[in-house]
Amino acid sequence: MKNTWKTYDTGPFYDELVTAAGKPRVAARRAVNLFKDLSVEEMSARRSAAEMAILDMGISFTVYSEGENIDRAWPFDMIPRIITAKDWARVSRGLAQRTRALNAFIDDVYNRQKILKDGIVPAETVLESGNYKEQCAGMSPRYGAWAHICGTDLVRDKDGKFYVLEDNLRVPSGVSYMLENREITKRVLPELFENYSIQPVDDYPSRLYSTLASLSPRERRRPCIVVLTPGIYNSAYFEHSFLARGMGAELVEGSDLFVDDDDCLYMRTVDGPERVDVVYRRIDDDFLDPEAFREDSILGVPGIMRAWKARNVAIANAPGAGVADDKVVYAFVPDMIRYYLKEEPAIDSVKTYLCMKEKDREYVLENLDKLVVKPANESGGYGMMVGPHASKTQRAKFAKLIEKNPRNYIAQPTLSLSTAPTYIDDKVEPRHLDLRPFILSGRDTWVTPGGLTRVAMVKGSLVVNSSQGGGSKDTWIVEGSK
Repeated sequence: MKNTWKTYDTGPFYDELVTAAGKPRVAARRAVNLFKDLSVEEMSARRSAAEMAILDMGISFTVYSEGENIDRAWPFDMIPRIITAKDWARVSRGLAQRTRALNAFIDDVYNRQKILKDGIVPAETVLESGNYKEQCAGMSPRYGAWAHICGTDLVRDKDGKFYVLEDNLRVPSGVSYMLENREITKRVLPELFENYSIQPVDDYPSRLYSTLASLSPRERRRPCIVVLTPGIYNSAYFEHSFLARGMGAELVEGSDLFVDDDDCLYMRTVDGPERVDVVYRRIDDDFLDPEAFREDSILGVPGIMRAWKARNVAIANAPGAGVADDKVVYAFVPDMIRYYLKEEPAIDSVKTYLCMKEKDREYVLENLDKLVVKPANESGGYGMMVGPHASKTQRAKFAKLIEKNPRNYIAQPTLSLSTAPTYIDDKVEPRHLDLRPFILSGRDTWVTPGGLTRVAMVKGSLVVNSSQGGGSKDTWIVEGSK
């Protein structure tokens, strides 16, 4: 292993654990030295132990492929990502600020629409979006919080600085893997935890429970909270069951719930109906209530929107929160922070070109070979084009798509995503990564210490999504200098 690490080359990228001179960063020194001292055989044994732990713990995710649901073991890399507490304090403040502004924006859009009238955000961009749900107009959930669970994707550029890549405000997933990554690392590398003061993440389920309980319309010591899942074939079903179990909440499907004549939501139990106070829903808006949205939905609960609008049940995330989960709206978040909070953004967004603007569109079409082009409402890395890695044919195809529907596309510079040492094929090599922290909003706002680090396992690739071959690492927030 020593020889492998001696040839470790960070290249032109900011590496999370190793400096450009090839020295371990101060906060990562003990971890790097431990891995350097492990032989190839010892590293292989640890990796096998991690794989056995994943099987033993039943950690999986579902990939949709050619009409089939394929369960796969969670792809995990055992070398942790290490971020200093000082760096994270700045990021955490920025994420809390951003989430407050986004919640204020959603509340405004469904009520006074002042930001639209003042021309800060173009009204047509919001009101003509498929994410704007007219059925939510006039509502204002408790504490003005709509996006109670937000997963914000961060990247680190070559300057070592964190930037927000996008906000996920509908049904963000991945937090269970953040927790399981920590558990696997403890099993496989227990000696590292003796030498580090690592901020814990295992209190997330209790934090989530407290956030959801604070939303209850009834003042009860222990409100009835349920996790609403589309079912076992959903790609995130492992997470739904994991979080329900962690909170001591019931895991339910739409058929387990009903709305009675009193516009209250009830759960069917062997002892008779039990009134539900809070629904942590993992179902998209369109399938949530066949009375209000898609009539053909069999996943949701008829009348749940009536119960919500009557304030007899809380729903997290609130229906309609996705109006701010749009890559075009993302470009206006810094303006929202200034508008609602009267503050400057504490964490920067990535420069974004809106193809609906003529000047931006012209620039994008002339520079497709240098930019990343994304559709406004896709997730999981689908439907995007990484210009420098795309063929001439792909770029021509995207040019036509942009010209046909400019509102649906944005473009961003190709970032020099940071890297971290990753153990692949008995070698330690740098791989690109991103980070998804989770922000909880209810009575209070709380940011996870770290989050879900996703890794592009293929050399040179920028695609980190597990559904497209990406992996994951434990993320440590530790005391110490860079």
